[in-house]
Amino acid sequence: MRRERIASVLEREISNIVAQEMKDPRLGFVTITEVQVNPDLKEAIVYFSSLENPSENLKTLNRAKGYIRSTLAHRVRIRVIPQLEFKIDESYEKSRHLDELFEEINKDNQEE
Repeated sequence: MRRERIASVLEREISNIVAQEMKDPRLGFVTITEVQVNPDLKEAIVYFSSLENPSENLKTLNRAKGYIRSTLAHRVRIRVIPQLEFKIDESYEKSRHLDELFEEINKDNQEE
């Protein structure tokens, strides 16, 4: 229960930091989709989606880890701010691919 609350707070705050405070021109439009915190609360995996150039955005977010973490330390009242690991959330792409496959199957069934 505590882990989920911390993950939720981190997700909200990291979203705000990335969207409103980071001034890096290399960072495109990024949406934080999920944060998973390890049981010991020392590490957090931050999943994000991006419509344009997600690999470049991943590099930019990784370069900004220190800034994001220090900003979190001023906003979130927990004993230890977890180390952040950013990962591209590929669930949207996977679901879109599945939708395309289902449409193709439906089209083939209607033609028969």
